[in-house]
Parts: sequence; C-alpha cells; structure tokens
Amino acid sequence: MNDTSSRFAQLRQMAGQRPAAAIEGLVREGADAQLSRVNVFDFAARNGLSEGEALDAFVHASRLGLFDLSWSLLCPGCGGVLDAAASLRLVDKETYYCALCAAGYQPTLDEMVEVSFTVNPGVRRIAAHTPDSLPFWEYQRQIFWNSGIELPEGEAFEAVRAAVCLEAEEIPAGGKCILNLQLPAEFVILFDAVTHTAFFLDAKGEPTKERQELTVVFSDSHPPTGTQELRPGPLRITMENLTDRRVLPSLFLANQALHDMLGKRRRFLTARDLLTTQTFRDHYRTETLDLNQRLRITSLTFLFTDLKGSTELYERVGDLAAYDLVRDHFRVLHDAVGRESGAVVKTIGDAVMATFSTPDKGLASALRMREAMAELNASRGADDLLVKIGLHTGPCLAVTLNERLDYFGQTVNIAARVQGLAMDHAIFTTEAVVADPKAARLLRDRGLAPQARRAALKGVRDELTVYEIR
Repeated sequence: MNDTSSRFAQLRQMAGQRPAAAIEGLVREGADAQLSRVNVFDFAARNGLSEGEALDAFVHASRLGLFDLSWSLLCPGCGGVLDAAASLRLVDKETYYCALCAAGYQPTLDEMVEVSFTVNPGVRRIAAHTPDSLPFWEYQRQIFWNSGIELPEGEAFEAVRAAVCLEAEEIPAGGKCILNLQLPAEFVILFDAVTHTAFFLDAKGEPTKERQELTVVFSDSHPPTGTQELRPGPLRITMENLTDRRVLPSLFLANQALHDMLGKRRRFLTARDLLTTQTFRDHYRTETLDLNQRLRITSLTFLFTDLKGSTELYERVGDLAAYDLVRDHFRVLHDAVGRESGAVVKTIGDAVMATFSTPDKGLASALRMREAMAELNASRGADDLLVKIGLHTGPCLAVTLNERLDYFGQTVNIAARVQGLAMDHAIFTTEAVVADPKAARLLRDRGLAPQARRAALKGVRDELTVYEIR
C-alpha cells in the first residue's frame, strides 16, 4: 500500500467510510479546479453528507497531509481574496485594503476570513499549485474570487464575461503592453488581480475623436486607487509590469452585470465556523493564534453550564461514585455540543464553556443537554444531577490564553452571568438568542414559550431582559 492509500485508510477510520470515500473520489477523479480551495459546504451538498461530516473529514484530511488548509482574507464588498496564508497567525494587519472597492476593512473571523482546502501537491498536482500558469479567467476564478462567489459556468459565464469585460491582457514580468480601445461613456475599472492594483476611469462628457493617452505601472508597492477623468472615445493605455511575475490587467465595466455577477453568493466556511468545530480544536489546540493576536468576531454564541450541588453530591455518595457521575455528565455535555457542530472551549471544575457559530445551534445543544441529563438521571433512579445552562450571543475577541484558543469580552461575561441565574432544569438565555429567527422557530416547534424577566447581572451596568426556558 503506497503512502497516499495508507493515509486514505486512516481517513476512513477517523472520519467514517462515506465522507472519506467522497474525498478520495474527488482526489482521484475530480477536475483540477474542483481540488483548489474546496468549499466544504458545497462539497457536502453534492455528496449527500451533513456539513458536520464533511467539515470533520476535511479537518482530518488536512491533519493527515492529504489537503492543505488555507485562510483567506476577503473583501466583504466584492468577495475578492485580499491575502491568503497557511496559518491564521499571519492575519496580522489592523486593516486590509481592497483596491477594486477602494475601501479598507478591519478583519473579522465570521465575515472576512474564509477557510478552504486544496489538495496537497504530494497527493496530486493540480494547476492551482502553480497559479501563474493558470489561464486568465481560471486565475480569477480559482485564485482571486473566494469560493462563496457563485460564478456561472460554460456559455453562461462567457455571456457574463462579454457584458462586464472590455479587455483582458497578460503581461510577463518586466514586460510592457499597449492597448488601444474605444472607451464607452461609462465608469470603467482597470484592475489587476495579481498585484491587487486598480485605476478608475470615469468616461463622461462629449465624445472625442482625439486619442487619449494613459500610462499605468504595476509594481509591488500597491499604490492607492485613483480616478482619472476621460472622455468617451479612442484611448491608448501603455502598461508596464515592474514585478517579477506576470500581471493580468483587465478593464471591467462597473455596470449592473458586474454587480449581479459578484452578488450571487453561497455559503462558505469561515474562520468562526472552523474555530467552533470540536474536531479542529482537538487537532489544532495550540496552532491557531499568536499570543498577542486579537481577532474580532462580530457574532458568536456562548453556552455555559454548571453542575448544581456538586459539592453536596461528593459528600452524599462519596468521592469515587461522584467522580464517575461527574465524568458521565461531562460525556453527555460534550456529545450534545458535538451534535450541534459546537466546540468545548474549556472545563472549569464541574462547568463547561462551549461555542457555536449561530444561536440556534447553541440553543439546540442546550435542549439536548437537558434531555440527555434527564435520561441519565432516570437510568440511575435519582434526580440529583442538575445542570444549570446559560446562553448569550454577541461580539467578542478570539485570543490565546494558557496556550489555547479562548475568547474575551463582555459577551462572554454576560453568558457566564446568565448561567448563574439558572436553577433546576431551566435554561436561561438572552434576547439576542431567542430573537434569532432559527432559534425562535426551534422553540415554536418544541412548543416552548420563553418567559421574560429583568435581571441585574454582576459586572453589567444596566439590567437585561433574560428568558427562562422550561
């Protein structure tokens, strides 16, 4: 058995037969473009897998060296890749600038950082491993646009391309190019996806018959985007490439067709999605953030639990029996978190802190916990293992504490305080959770009506409305 076959055999053991077989089939039979920056959610849908199955399988595959995991900084406006790295530790700028949109953005892990998987070159060589060899439009599709941009295929793409692109050129390293064209009375963007350089050409006023001249230099200095006012009519553009690689300048019409092309989006795997996946946390415990990194997440759901009366439990049944019960309770909670694609951040004594990418997943996990603990108590013929559960959703910072990925901010504090309100079998949550449409639908489907009340939380200035779910 060769090395690749051996790793696929390990993948089947770690991820299960169906997910592993789907990935192996992709590697052996898929087109090159399908193996470059794989969109995990799209892959799951095509292969009849759950998103959790597919994501866990790709995490295992990257750990086995079958795929390379990459983190891409995206422009939330146009969806272009502003920067790409093999590690989240290299996301180290306060602001990332998009020349195409002429705007700067502070990176957020749930909106601007895409995670994708590309087959390792030792497993199979594909064209994207040498991106400078890709044809012009394949470079745009596979390298510049993120996997959430739903570009059309075949004749449909050719029709869109003709509607949005006036000209496209390839200029080798150190080369020059002269482009002659008729400039329409429209706003035109001269853009190079390799150097991320853009020039705006605002053609307006009376058309001219006199040839206009424009000189553009592409370099690694990333000059700021500028606007040149021109008149409709003949234009000669002299372009010079001062970089050590080819550039791919193109003239895009800033029209409705371009807007529609970039507006067709599908879900893609974000850094937040991956960081709240237990399999990723288990495999990449200390390899995520540098000690001094502080990366923002605009919305993350936190779940805190605590085992009520654990001290009395040790006193009542003895250390050995109590330890076994507490261990069973942790197993139940971990299972409930994993079933809703969440991740346990840490345990503190008898308490658990977990994260979920969306409020509905956190709420579903909390309901699973309550049901599973009731079953555990019923199997023992007692009702003394009572878990207090609290939930909250909001912004936070991803940080490294005690050499592990952790989270910091008032959202975390509120979630912990809300858990402190819970008693008996009730789940306490904030309005941010129950107001989420999917979470509200989950409650309606279960016939649960949260009861609102005002509460003062330690460390929080104003009273909050909290909801008790029984």
